[in-house]
Amino acid sequence: MPELTLDDVLDRSTILTDVHAENKEEVFNILIQRLFDQGYIGSIDEFTEAVHNREKEGATGIGGHIAIPHGRSETVTKNGVAIAILNYEIPWESLDDTGAKIVVLFTVGASGEGSNDHLRLLSLFARKMAKAEVVTALQQATSVDEVIEAFQD
Repeated sequence: MPELTLDDVLDRSTILTDVHAENKEEVFNILIQRLFDQGYIGSIDEFTEAVHNREKEGATGIGGHIAIPHGRSETVTKNGVAIAILNYEIPWESLDDTGAKIVVLFTVGASGEGSNDHLRLLSLFARKMAKAEVVTALQQATSVDEVIEAFQD
């Protein structure tokens, strides 16, 4: 099986910069709508419920002002990510008690290959976002190109 790369999953149409949101719910609404519009999910309500259920299990803030929420659902038609670069930090449960300014929302198929890909995706993004220079570049990104470039490091 070919190695999954960030280039395979970074989709210009699901990367948003200059996002105005007051809270986690607003970020979810914006990103989930975009995922629906781009054909990643078949039902906004079902995927929103899956994301909320995952949030109840524990913090999705990984520290450094980054959150990586995800939803595992039958409504997922293809695995991918939606990324929001927020104008300012919002409250978010995290491992280091910081809020979120970068949100990477993963879609996860409920079974089979989609479920396995999800672990590889999480690992790929976590490795990239463990680098301070990547996080700094993301926090300062004002365009889709800058977001993609940050992950090319």
